[in-house]
Amino acid sequence: MELILHVRGADSEKLRKILLGDELVSRANIVFKDAKVLGKEGYYVRVLGSEEQCKKALELSKDLAEEVTGAEREKVVSILREEDERMLSGFSGIFRI
Repeated sequence: MELILHVRGADSEKLRKILLGDELVSRANIVFKDAKVLGKEGYYVRVLGSEEQCKKALELSKDLAEEVTGAEREKVVSILREEDERMLSGFSGIFRI
């Protein structure tokens, strides 16, 4: 499951500590991405994990962040996946013989 959140810059470090401090959520893949890529202030937070981990992350972040949905979510996911692919293709060059 994949959860996308948006957090204001002032609250980003607090949210990071909360998510990484939780035993369940900290085992998910959590990425903070500057929201300037879409012209917004703050950060997008991508949580890749089980349904349970994502639900808990949403619960823990309810006072600091909002869930991103719809077209904005699709755009953020697309940008993050494109970055993942570029990173992986560059990394794979290490293993070429």
